[in-house]
Amino acid sequence: MSAIASIGARLAGDAGGRRVVSPERRRRRRVQAVWGLLILNVLTFFPGAPHLLPIPGMVGKLIAQASLPAALLLVLSVNRPARIRPSVWIFLVALLAAESLLASIGAEFLFGALFRAARLFLFVAVLWLLTPWWTRRDMLLLRTHLMFLWIVLGSVLLGVLVAPGVALTDDRLGGILWPIPPTQVGHYAAVATGLTTVLWLSGLLRRNLALISVLLAVPVLLLTHTRTALVALVAGVVVGGLSLFMSRARVRKSFAIGLAFFTVGALTLGSVVTTWLARGQDTEDLAALTGRRMVWESILAAPRSTFETLFGFGLSNKSFNGLPIDSNWLGTYYDIGLVGVAINVAMLLFLLTAAWFRPQGPRRALALFLVVYCVVASFTESGLSDASPYLLELTLAASLVYSGNSREGVR
Repeated sequence: MSAIASIGARLAGDAGGRRVVSPERRRRRRVQAVWGLLILNVLTFFPGAPHLLPIPGMVGKLIAQASLPAALLLVLSVNRPARIRPSVWIFLVALLAAESLLASIGAEFLFGALFRAARLFLFVAVLWLLTPWWTRRDMLLLRTHLMFLWIVLGSVLLGVLVAPGVALTDDRLGGILWPIPPTQVGHYAAVATGLTTVLWLSGLLRRNLALISVLLAVPVLLLTHTRTALVALVAGVVVGGLSLFMSRARVRKSFAIGLAFFTVGALTLGSVVTTWLARGQDTEDLAALTGRRMVWESILAAPRSTFETLFGFGLSNKSFNGLPIDSNWLGTYYDIGLVGVAINVAMLLFLLTAAWFRPQGPRRALALFLVVYCVVASFTESGLSDASPYLLELTLAASLVYSGNSREGVR
């Protein structure tokens, strides 16, 4: 009878008419808040980008940076006493953080390099303290990530409605309520589209909801003119979908329809697609990868000692001589050397191997999408060696392929 009374009280509220929130729900909300703070931390404030709200640059950066220690305090409040799960992935990321600290000690801009290394250490600590929630059957962290991606995209769409001229500066869509460059908006739209698609292919998301989500996210991606995100999205969905091909009739049917649309589109809309991909650039610009090749060649030609070759020059803002590096592999080589590149390779190989040996199902498909997306994007985007959205998404992939028993997860 006491159990029945407890359930009744939980549903109907207490005697005062207030709604009773179960401890499990409070824990879940705090975990979601921790993940949201991590996303805010990597949602870098770009004061030079067009934006509407009168937020001073220092205030915006302070909000983004202060969210990380806030996330640490909050996760310690919900993971009490502190419990962690052993994880090869977390070990590799922690090793990357330790190597970045070693490289930053002798950096030219010592304070900035040490600050970024300390931030990476703190970031890894929060991720480690979230490992007890990796094995939940409801994939809480992944669904939370998707929810916050839609909050970010919602702010972008609201900015378009309020001031379309500002949001579409240079004909590329960016965030203007919180200044987000078009490349990052494209990244968030592509990941949201891919996760939604794979969840629907897995039978974990209703068709109407998935359709509405894709119809909103894909135009956002196209308006950003971010080619890397589009190519990575297609590659990730194809690989993730193929992992479900034999077990899901929905996947086989969707792939057949998609192939038919692709064939018809290639025959009828080839010139439109070519124009979109060219983005107003001539052959010389495309061959130079929009100026990236010049920066990459300069990095490779820069003189360095044996120590700098192995361990790099310390964590930077991913720029070289004032120009963005725009490559994870060249950025990692410049910042933390060949050792850092080797750790990055080990991180990706571990996730791919773990996904390969994971039983066929939604978790494996979602993890493969995230890993393939990050691998493709890494050639013209940076972020695998620093606190970034890419590191968050690869951590999600690690949680999906974790070999622990789901019944042991925190409830």
